[in-house]
Amino acid sequence: MVEKTAPGAEGGAPAGLAPRQLMWRRFKRDRTGVISACVVVFFFAVAVLAPVISALYGKDPYTTYGLDRPELLDPLTGYPMKPNGGIDGEFWFGIEPKLGRDVLTQLVYGIRTSLLIGLAATVLSTLTGIVIGVVAGYMGGRTDYFLGRLIDLLLSFPQQLFFVAFMPVVTALFVSPQKETPTYFRVTALVMVLWLLGWMQLARLLRGQVLSLREREFVEAAKVTGASPWRIVRKELLPNLGTPILVQSTLMLPNFVTTEAALSFLGVGVVEPTPDWGRMFAKGANFYEGDITYMFFPGIAMVVFVVAFNLLGDSVRDAMDPKTTR
Repeated sequence: MVEKTAPGAEGGAPAGLAPRQLMWRRFKRDRTGVISACVVVFFFAVAVLAPVISALYGKDPYTTYGLDRPELLDPLTGYPMKPNGGIDGEFWFGIEPKLGRDVLTQLVYGIRTSLLIGLAATVLSTLTGIVIGVVAGYMGGRTDYFLGRLIDLLLSFPQQLFFVAFMPVVTALFVSPQKETPTYFRVTALVMVLWLLGWMQLARLLRGQVLSLREREFVEAAKVTGASPWRIVRKELLPNLGTPILVQSTLMLPNFVTTEAALSFLGVGVVEPTPDWGRMFAKGANFYEGDITYMFFPGIAMVVFVVAFNLLGDSVRDAMDPKTTR
């Protein structure tokens, strides 16, 4: 039995399928996208199940096994006694030089910390970008002018330098220099700083899209019927902005994760003893001459995660808008 297709339907898609079904069919045919999605799901599963993995493995990221058991570390150099960073049946990814903490659990909890911060910043930045971009594009006039100038002003900041300079200022405003900054406050400050300078590109993109959409016939027809601005935005504009919002969000998350890791690497993000990707890189930079293995696992994990998420973003964009397919 021959399956009927709609006239001009792309890729022989069956007639009558909803846009979401068509998108899903296109995405499933993209092997790169499917593999990337599986890798991303794996990382999120590791982050969510970090306590379970630690319990099953029988180790935690805080115990200094090397100090508790002197036979694990060289007493002169502090590097693992066994080759390849101390990898064996007991410590699957080896142990940390000097302190002898377990690398596997540090990496698992480090992924959890970095993804938590990156995900929170992505959600806040996406919501802010949607609100400001849609309001600026739909309202126009002075509202668009002032919001556009605000976006231009914030985009002019050198973001990486601003992150490095602003984090100590934020902590100094709320925490006395004589007291140790709590971990929850550092995490909150990181999310706030990333959010502050993370929403502008999405807002500018959506503003341009809305400026084009508000002149279309279906929007004019909704105005004629007496629909309120909120209803027009919710029913007519937002459904047509799904592609740029989703694609930009998938590109935003790995960028926030790497930025958070960079701040922790520079010592202005998450600090000891909280496990974090960036902190592991900072430690590895001190040990790479004597033990390159310690930096190997977090480095490979970071590269795989960022590449997979970027490829996933490209695949989602192509599935939602086949005209952009290269």
